Amino acid sequence: MKIYRFVTKVPGGLMVVPLFLGMIINTFFPNLLKIGGFTEALSGAGYPTVLGMYLFTVGTKMTLRTAPRMLKRGFGIMFVKVGVASAIALSVAKFFGGDLFGLSTLALLVAFSDTNGGMFMALTSAMGDKEDVGTYVPQSIETGPFLTMIILVGAGLANIPWLTMVSVIAPIVVGAILGNLDRELRDFFASHEAIIVPFMAFTLGQTIDLHNVVAGGPIGVALGVSVLVITGFCCIVVDKLLGGSGIAGAAASSTAGNSAAVPRAIALADPSYAAIAPIATVQVAASVIVTAVLTPLLTAWMFRKVQRERAAPDKLAEIQTEALDPSQAPV
Repeated sequence: MKIYRFVTKVPGGLMVVPLFLGMIINTFFPNLLKIGGFTEALSGAGYPTVLGMYLFTVGTKMTLRTAPRMLKRGFGIMFVKVGVASAIALSVAKFFGGDLFGLSTLALLVAFSDTNGGMFMALTSAMGDKEDVGTYVPQSIETGPFLTMIILVGAGLANIPWLTMVSVIAPIVVGAILGNLDRELRDFFASHEAIIVPFMAFTLGQTIDLHNVVAGGPIGVALGVSVLVITGFCCIVVDKLLGGSGIAGAAASSTAGNSAAVPRAIALADPSYAAIAPIATVQVAASVIVTAVLTPLLTAWMFRKVQRERAAPDKLAEIQTEALDPSQAPV
């Protein structure tokens, strides 16, 4: 059976497929894994541990040695993405009571603020250049629930103890220190990050009831389209203003697969979000799938546009040469 091949063909499959398997078990067989010991550790009870492991591996990839131009563009894209997410989410919180057409402040903030790193690097590697790929280094700060916590606490929308926030960033910091001290260690954990993702997704799914999916799914599709259009436009503009081609900006118009884990992490830190976390998780997961399909199309369109723009001066020069010297014209 070609199970792995099937899973990887699904957009964000390593995150999305185990997530939905976990939700199915939790919805129809809620006590199936709750028999104690190692088996119960694979239920929702084990989610915080697996998330901590994932945050550590993310931290190991945050290197300090990168070109200033990459840093400038990367931070620019990151700030505009997080800034747009914050502006939209906080506006919904202030003017719409925290709910806009079924989309909560939490779902909006999470879906808009975190870029799918694997997709970004794959797209920029294929259609951009080394500098485009390198801009993801500062963008990786978006990964995980820490920035979301900072924004919610700073806006007065969450009451999260500072030690809880420290506990979220601690694995990232430790991973970053070790990853910068030893490149082989960084490469080891980076190459094994994908192994953790399915377990994180499955245990997360064990905290969600599929009855909430019916309410949250269709709105999640609209959320994904909004993420692509709004963040895609803003990131392309900023990337160009900072000296890029716009390809990196287009590639940043997605929602990260691991973002589906953030609403639950926020709910663990602040129980007042426990009621909306399941629906927010489904909506964010829908946004992951939608942007996984549409972001490559947007990036490819941007790539073709850049290619045409770069070819235009050469074509003009060729025409001018032929006008000045007819003998150079093709026979």
